[in-house]
Amino acid sequence: MTPQGIDYQSLADDYARHRRVHPGVLQQLLAVIEQQQAHDLLEVGCGTGNYLEAISRVSGTRVVGIDPSPAMLEQLRARLPGAEVTVAEAESLPFADRSLDLIFSVDVIHHVRDRDAYFAEAVRILRPGGWICTVTDSAEDIAARVPLSSHFPETVPHELRRYPSIPRLRSEMERAGFLALREDHADLHYSLTDSTAYRDRAYSSLHLISDEEHARGVERMERELATGPIGARSLYTLLWGRTRSS
Repeated sequence: MTPQGIDYQSLADDYARHRRVHPGVLQQLLAVIEQQQAHDLLEVGCGTGNYLEAISRVSGTRVVGIDPSPAMLEQLRARLPGAEVTVAEAESLPFADRSLDLIFSVDVIHHVRDRDAYFAEAVRILRPGGWICTVTDSAEDIAARVPLSSHFPETVPHELRRYPSIPRLRSEMERAGFLALREDHADLHYSLTDSTAYRDRAYSSLHLISDEEHARGVERMERELATGPIGARSLYTLLWGRTRSS
């Protein structure tokens, strides 16, 4: 994985303070964990540990994580002492063959430099019939974000360039040997009452625009918030695949 020019080491504090699980994504992950009776899970690009913590708390399933940022994992270990996490890249997963039931990543795949290598590694370490879930943003998801795209429209072309399309991801996963590919969607509407996370640039796309563009978006947000909550929207596409049963 590569940070694509963004210093994620320096963003660890902001990520820990502002980033949260997406309820729809968590619900769908937990449903598959229960249906498949998955015992050993890996989160690729686990960051400060929001999903690791939520899944462990709700399901009791063993969840391990990797991330290329030591600072992100320091934040994770501070909140989850004893967490099974290590500094590693998606393209070289430090796990034995056929040792995991489910691999997932949330808003990470656009940081993976060599996705063919990652998907090949995922096939290697998944048990027969194991699942992978790539939680990402389609072009439609990116366009519909509020306030990230609506108030900071300059982020949109940057995001469209760095996120692989869903058809491309499907093709890459099929090439690696994944079967039964399917798409699910998570769409959260909520009332936003505080601009702090956006002012702090707690979303990587806000580091891709100029200071002037960022300031304009924050000013617009705070002008609207002065009259009431912003009707916000957060969307993801979940792309699932399964390894052969034998």
